[in-house]
Amino acid sequence: MPSCPPVVLTFAASDPTGGAGVQADLLTLASLGCHPLSVLTALTAQDTRGVEALLALDPEWVARQARCVLADIPVAAFKVGVLGSARNAGAVAAILAEHPRTPVVLDPVLASGRGDPLAEGETLQALRAEVLPRATVLTPNSLEARRLARAAPDADLADCARTLTGLGCKYVLITGTHEPGADVVNTLYGASGKVREDRWPRLAGEYHGSGCTLASALAAYLAKGLYAPEAARAAQAYTWKALERGFAPGRGQLLPDRFFGSR
Repeated sequence: MPSCPPVVLTFAASDPTGGAGVQADLLTLASLGCHPLSVLTALTAQDTRGVEALLALDPEWVARQARCVLADIPVAAFKVGVLGSARNAGAVAAILAEHPRTPVVLDPVLASGRGDPLAEGETLQALRAEVLPRATVLTPNSLEARRLARAAPDADLADCARTLTGLGCKYVLITGTHEPGADVVNTLYGASGKVREDRWPRLAGEYHGSGCTLASALAAYLAKGLYAPEAARAAQAYTWKALERGFAPGRGQLLPDRFFGSR
């Protein structure tokens, strides 16, 4: 009987475009040789231009989905995306607490690429207080890092990372897409400071689902046994190539081509 590939469970909202959300996670994980499991946290009405509406599922259903599949299939990593509500954040945190040895990648999606809010108020607070401390790697962009750290809009990102690791996550990979410069600079921080810095040529255009792709790729590489610094580098390389091959199926942002290697 063939051996089972690494299994990764993603908690995420549905995106009908397939560009972000649970669909992006499934595509990314499958393209990297993992078997993806999924727990839906919310439904969205959106296109490649932005999010029109979000409907959070009841936390009881989130927990029931997760406990049902986890009782049957062991997982090598978790990936957490949009949770939809503060109660869902609590439900997911409780599930993660039952699997303390399994790595967790948390993509703190606070807004869509267009700026549509996806986590505010109580949801943001619950994400910060309950889910973030259970993350092996937190993957905010620079805007999200400053908001999660409750810092000023121009705060030093190293200081933000220090605050975030102080809240309990082991590593913070801050992406620099929103920062100025010819290159995009992504920096991985640990409790003792900077672990690695990677520079990537800035690509033209705007992309839908780049953060989901990066976080899912990172979860895939952790599931395959890479340590966080090596997994972070590999996930960035994969994501940059997927973005470089991005395509435009609609009238909005480009979508990453997660299967660039097979076309």
